[in-house]
Amino acid sequence: MTIALELRQVSKVYGEGPTAVRALWQIDLSVKRGQLVAIMGPSGSGKSTLLTIAGSLEGPTSGEVLVGGAALSSLSRDDRARLRCRSIGYVFQDFNLLAGLTAVENVGLPLELGGAAVKIARSAGMQALEALGIADRAAHYPDELSGGERQRVAIARAIVGERYLLLADEPTGALDSVNGEAVMRLLRTACQRGVAGVVVTHDAQLASWADRVVFLRDGRVVDQTSSPRLEVAYTEAMP
Repeated sequence: MTIALELRQVSKVYGEGPTAVRALWQIDLSVKRGQLVAIMGPSGSGKSTLLTIAGSLEGPTSGEVLVGGAALSSLSRDDRARLRCRSIGYVFQDFNLLAGLTAVENVGLPLELGGAAVKIARSAGMQALEALGIADRAAHYPDELSGGERQRVAIARAIVGERYLLLADEPTGALDSVNGEAVMRLLRTACQRGVAGVVVTHDAQLASWADRVVFLRDGRVVDQTSSPRLEVAYTEAMP
């Protein structure tokens, strides 16, 4: 399988001197297409920072990030923007939906920005919404949707098109257990089609959908496991 994402000795430090905060330290991580990797750890362990760096939303202080074999540091700002638009799907904790666009318009927007015709983008957007069971909300604006519905629209936007890297920061946080399982099943299905997925979650039961679980603490990888006994491993990895 092709490696979709690779982090090599990635560190991220905010600030300088005695007030500097070390968010990540010498992280090595690779995710192949077809794999789903869950990232777990306590608050402040660096989980969200890892995703933003993997998605080229910010750069590391040191180390290298490769997406699809391309080193992000070697790409221009415009090239990185195109990579994010065409190849990387990102689910944010706060949804980041555009208030002036309907649900289906929000979902299809990345395709339009990538050059797809409006009709094709909207059709793909409807298919993604149908897969998440909210096609009946396609014409509604974000402020007309519940938190759970907005979350599913954000996930639909992340999986639409031919993206091969999916990054999700607590994608089930606004959902009940039934819909949370449905979302993880959808992410699992996307990976079976060849997408590489990285999901931050605090829920060991949901993490059991992943092929591998990486545990962070204080910005470091403290353990990795593919064992189904995730609750035991999670407890042992925590302070």
